[in-house]
Amino acid sequence: MVEDFEVLARSIGTGLRREGMAVDVVLDGTDALGHLATTRYDVVVLDRDLPGVHGDDICRQIVADRSDVRVLMLTAADTVKDRVDGLGLGADDYLPKPFAFAELVARIRALARRATPPVPPTLAYEDITLDSARRVASRAGQRLDLSPKEFALLECLLASPGVVLSAEELLERVWDEFADPFTSAVKHTMHRLRTKLGDPPVIHTVREGGYRIGETP
Repeated sequence: MVEDFEVLARSIGTGLRREGMAVDVVLDGTDALGHLATTRYDVVVLDRDLPGVHGDDICRQIVADRSDVRVLMLTAADTVKDRVDGLGLGADDYLPKPFAFAELVARIRALARRATPPVPPTLAYEDITLDSARRVASRAGQRLDLSPKEFALLECLLASPGVVLSAEELLERVWDEFADPFTSAVKHTMHRLRTKLGDPPVIHTVREGGYRIGETP
């Protein structure tokens, strides 16, 4: 989330985390380029009028790097020319201010589904299903009461069945840059998720490796 109005940026970041997303918030263009150089993002929500480096230049840089990241551009301007200009820079979507938070969430999720490699809208393994769009997960037809973090962990594992995901990778994908790398958040959240999934267990711990759902392909 790149937005120089700090109150708005922090508020959106908090709201998106409640929706189960891992969010980094930066307040200027220079910091945004630094983050993009070190972290792979699915979606960048990018304000156009930024201090340091203009949002248009950041968008051009993302396109020039042939990055898989999707760009949702924000601006206070709401003319057709502004929208055309923003999309002409290579942005994938455009949202004028003010906007409804629910629409922002829907657009981010739509863009994330277009990331490479694409993730199907419904994920499944044996009797477990997860609908990313509706934010619903179930096992054997029974809906699971999952917290946003538990849902996000299950989504990551189901998207890569049989693949071992390290605690560090899950921490980066489900939490954000402020998460303590030495925290036991992944371990504790995984324990709660396993308890809610019940028996027979489907999430396996790989010693000195991480976690996987199902058997190695």
